[in-house]
Amino acid sequence: MAKRRTTEPRKRRTREHVIADLGVHHVQGHVLRCGYTMQFITPDYGLDLVLTTFTRRGTLENGLIWVQVKATDHPQRPLGQAVLAVRIERRDLLSWVGERYPVILVVYDATTDTAYWLHVQAEYGGGRMFTLERRGSTVTVHVPLGQVVTEVAIRQWRGLKAKEVGQ
Repeated sequence: MAKRRTTEPRKRRTREHVIADLGVHHVQGHVLRCGYTMQFITPDYGLDLVLTTFTRRGTLENGLIWVQVKATDHPQRPLGQAVLAVRIERRDLLSWVGERYPVILVVYDATTDTAYWLHVQAEYGGGRMFTLERRGSTVTVHVPLGQVVTEVAIRQWRGLKAKEVGQ
């Protein structure tokens, strides 16, 4: 008689895993079309990706661009505002504001296959972080719908980095 196999529950790939990968893939496509590279940060301690840029001649440029990607099937659009609202851990936001190189928050809307971005230090640097409500472990961040992730946007990120390194 054959032994009966007991099956243990297996790990599952959830919709959240799928759209997270789709969001990273979306950003990566634009990065690669610009001729730049993108590395995944593992383990992830609040930042997902690091971008490296190159000159038109293919020479490596100094500095980095940090990216955090958030993906959703249910984008939150506050009434009357052209933004997506996303909850971010306060400690991550504080860490990002303290980075020398640009930190870009990307919100990927899986329902439209569109990603939007926010330059964190420009929005919250210079003490503006501390004007936010100080209660709770999360902060609602508003990402403008006008800032769509495209090759043009990726080159803008490169410009933000260049300002930091004096290129």
